[in-house]
Amino acid sequence: MARRPLPSILSSRPSFATIVNSRPSLARSRELARTAADSATDVLHPLITITRGMRMQAGWARSWWARTPKDRRGPALLLCAAAIVVVALMPYGPLLALGALLACAGWMGRDRTAPAPTGPSEAESGKLQALYEALVPYLSDPDDPAPLYARDGGWDSAFTEYTFEEGRLARLHLRYPAYFTDGEATARSRVEQLLHAKAGRGREYRFDWNEEENHLTLTALGPLSTGITAQRFVTAPGETVLGFTDSEAVQRTVPVADGDEVRDAPAVVWRTGPRATEPHLLALGRPGTGTTSLLRSIALQALCHGDVVVIDGSGSGEYACLVGRPGVLAVESGLAGTCATLEWAAHETERRLIAVNRARQAGHPAPEDTRRPLWILVDRPTALTQLAHAEGRPDPQLLLDVPLRHGRTANVAVAVADQVDAAEVLTPAVITHTRARVLLGALDPEHARAVLGAPQCTTSAAEVPAGRGYARLGTGPVLRLQVPATPDPYDEETGEADREAVLALLPLVDAPADALEHEPEQEPEQHAPEREPGREPLPQPLIRRTADLER
Repeated sequence: MARRPLPSILSSRPSFATIVNSRPSLARSRELARTAADSATDVLHPLITITRGMRMQAGWARSWWARTPKDRRGPALLLCAAAIVVVALMPYGPLLALGALLACAGWMGRDRTAPAPTGPSEAESGKLQALYEALVPYLSDPDDPAPLYARDGGWDSAFTEYTFEEGRLARLHLRYPAYFTDGEATARSRVEQLLHAKAGRGREYRFDWNEEENHLTLTALGPLSTGITAQRFVTAPGETVLGFTDSEAVQRTVPVADGDEVRDAPAVVWRTGPRATEPHLLALGRPGTGTTSLLRSIALQALCHGDVVVIDGSGSGEYACLVGRPGVLAVESGLAGTCATLEWAAHETERRLIAVNRARQAGHPAPEDTRRPLWILVDRPTALTQLAHAEGRPDPQLLLDVPLRHGRTANVAVAVADQVDAAEVLTPAVITHTRARVLLGALDPEHARAVLGAPQCTTSAAEVPAGRGYARLGTGPVLRLQVPATPDPYDEETGEADREAVLALLPLVDAPADALEHEPEQEPEQHAPEREPGREPLPQPLIRRTADLER
């Protein structure tokens, strides 16, 4: 016979329908229990507070008894007993003692969590109000019926966001009326100077104007790191790291060693070559601001993929570490040697240009000897210009005309560095074709605008270290810049760590020819060095040393 199931009332297992129907009741029960617990906590809160206070009193009494010396515990107990007897004999003494004990326990057991501050402190409110009142003459109009900035107004309606760090204003977001002439540089500079003075001098501030919504954001910027020294940067051929800037200013970062720490730093990358939009660079600054260090850093990076020609107009020997290195075609400081070197550079640019043109007409790729980049680094050309004028010779800067005009097609890059006071002596070709600009040191906003073609993005700091300035590549934005420290390794004042860092980046000097003559002859098939791709021998440069020409 088939076995029939037991009735549900006789079964010990609940049915699925029972479980499903019981879920709402369970949730309702949990909610009722939670509500009852909250209500009980509210009702019993005084009792909980008094209990916590009595526990604290007991802990205090226990610690007092432990601190009391043993020879004083007997008199202390006797004194407490006498006090209890006196209170017990007083009218309503026990009740008053019990009330005092409960009141003290309630005071000690109270919730001492301080509420989080929701607004600025009194000192911060005073600073914001003073800043608001200082902006009234610049952002108000007597004909405005409801002025945003008024003499009897408050800063709450104008300042929407603010941040203080260590008592100093770090960020401020303010609104200004629509009739303010934010499109005029003069009106904006007045407001920026006022905010710079009121927010605190000695720091750099960035001002972001939102003309569409009539908003202005002031941000205090921290100093850029000066611990990044010369090192091998992770870049592609044709890319040169000029320095490092703020993290929100660029989208590319480069792994660097900053002291003992390895981190990703936002880099200002300058691109050269046939596809570059700004193939030539002009760096200006006052003495000691780091323009020579910038050219030395560019030379160390250029030697990885190209050949370098260095012109040292100052003649101070700052580039002596490059003499005789593989890839360094010449390092000249005299007038005669400079003219011969730049003349060869002009002929080499023309030769490359003709070779590339013929290859394109024939439908062939560019020759190998034109693909290897050629860098012409010129430091202080105006000093050589003055020397040439004194001797009645032509200006050496005129020989840079061909590399500057046709260097992009011929894969020739020119980087010129000079003092900002001598910028008027630079030839029009140098000023016109060097669209990548670097300005180092603390200068007036007028000088910065004349050099960069746009106003500087921040205010000037109180102390500017060497290599600190601004950079602008073509028509891009103006960026803060800190050049990696690349000192002269042969200078006696250079630190040992910086000296080793620069020397490690220099190519090894080839063995002299006399040493090779004494070596035993070997089979060329087995020991012939392989030629690197793109290292076809260039035409013999028309370069002679200054001593040979003067001789």
